[in-house]
Amino acid sequence: MSDPHVTLDPRDAVQRKLRGPLEDQLTSALQAATERVRAGYTGEPVEQVCQRLLDETRAGLHPDIAAGFQPDMDEFCRVAVAIVRGAAT
Repeated sequence: MSDPHVTLDPRDAVQRKLRGPLEDQLTSALQAATERVRAGYTGEPVEQVCQRLLDETRAGLHPDIAAGFQPDMDEFCRVAVAIVRGAAT
């Protein structure tokens, strides 16, 4: 599995202006969380890994950004499945 990446769909000019830096910050937090969760994986079910991945990602963000971060959970769970299957790199 390649490194996970966050892509935003901006709805207005302000969001478009902030898109790049915010995507970079979210992606960095997700990638760091993926590494931590993968390193600490001990056989938990996918659902638990997915929640831990979300929690770890939010923990790596500024509280205001974390509060507004509503990721596509299907995508987060795909990363969790890769961790469970041992495919995350």
